[in-house]
Amino acid sequence: MQRFILFRFGQAILAFFAVSIIVFGLARISGDPLDTLLSFEAGADPEQRAKIAAYWGLDKSLPEQYFTFIWNASHLDFGNSFKYRLAAADLIKDRAPNTFMLAGLSILVATLIALPIGVLSAVKKDSPLDYLGKITALIGQSAPPFWLGLLLMWIFAVKLGLVQTSGKGGFTSIILPAISLGLFWVAALMRLVRSSMLDVLDSEYVKLARIKGLAEWKVIWKHVFRNAAIAPLTFFGLILGNLLLGSVSIETVFQWPGLGFLAYEAVFARDFPLVQGIVLVFSAIFILVNFIVDVLYAYLDPRIRYE
Repeated sequence: MQRFILFRFGQAILAFFAVSIIVFGLARISGDPLDTLLSFEAGADPEQRAKIAAYWGLDKSLPEQYFTFIWNASHLDFGNSFKYRLAAADLIKDRAPNTFMLAGLSILVATLIALPIGVLSAVKKDSPLDYLGKITALIGQSAPPFWLGLLLMWIFAVKLGLVQTSGKGGFTSIILPAISLGLFWVAALMRLVRSSMLDVLDSEYVKLARIKGLAEWKVIWKHVFRNAAIAPLTFFGLILGNLLLGSVSIETVFQWPGLGFLAYEAVFARDFPLVQGIVLVFSAIFILVNFIVDVLYAYLDPRIRYE
């Protein structure tokens, strides 16, 4: 088990370094950061240009810039934002709780709806409830979250006036963004739970449990669901990572003050330090969550440890 964890940990470190190289390279390919800085400095002459480049470390070679960047990033120092003239780490720290709050509530919405419907669809296979679940899954995965967000905003905020249209206020301000972000994953998670349950329901040990006379609810929730939960558990890592990435569109639609909306503003301002910092934070969270899921997966299914 320790060997498996160390191997997965090594893969996670390599993946993070690969992401850091890609992020650093794309930031430079899109244009010279110095040109962006000079756009904030009216009438900069060559001497001022050299001073600005030296101050921001842009006068060094690209390998030196990268190693400086990754060393500072390991200490949670992403440099200063070009646009806000504040430490990028502080801006990320201020906005991160709002994004985690939105992602957490979205996962809760997806889980509370998808798990029971997925289980019931599998137990009541080919029943009206199963067909209703399939239709719900089809609609849920066909509707883009940002379109659903605009539709919900128009109905519940504009027409009914039950919640505010944008920004962060009371608890009602997070309801529409969380539902818009979570409903897409309701469909995906529900289908995965259903298919996993159907695979386990045909197992011999489930038939044996029923022959022994165990109550049906014990067979379903204690024996079937426990073993069928392995695949959905793995999928949760992808859900969290995609919720963070999907938050860019949803937070922009609702102007929710999180990392997604901050990334949107930073991209349009060509704020390289802030964009790099946000992408690295998103990547680190995604890699960490998947590493944890891999370890939990190995505990649930010992066969995984030897693959």
